[in-house]
Amino acid sequence: MSYTQLIYHIIIRTKHSKPTIPNEHSEELYRYIWGFIKNKKSFLYRINGMPEHIHILASIHPTLSVSNFIRELKNSTNSWLKNSGNFPDFEAWGEKYAAFTCFYKDKDAAIDYIKNQREHHKKISFQDEYRKLIEENGIIIDEKYFLND
Repeated sequence: MSYTQLIYHIIIRTKHSKPTIPNEHSEELYRYIWGFIKNKKSFLYRINGMPEHIHILASIHPTLSVSNFIRELKNSTNSWLKNSGNFPDFEAWGEKYAAFTCFYKDKDAAIDYIKNQREHHKKISFQDEYRKLIEENGIIIDEKYFLND
């Protein structure tokens, strides 16, 4: 028997980081994403976000590549957001995303971080948060492509 625990902290943003996910309807989107994740035989630990981006902490089934998982998630939610009627300003997701692995023993800290997004963003912009998370994960940012759609 194989043993896997593939936990990812995923961040996706709206096209051009426009604030098109109104707070009053964000829970509807999060429930939809939860269903998507369950249908992929994966597990959602936490989801939260702001009007221009969302954070997902999920254990992805080992048969799925993270890139395919996120592509399918973005395609599915893109259609749902446009058809729901509650996200009239939503155009699309940004092309890029961030996905970082997370040790199981560190998941509670990641859950707390995601849970406190609204409070967190009173002190730091999305751009600064995104940059910090990328750099903390040992990735060198190419400024030519940073947050470009």
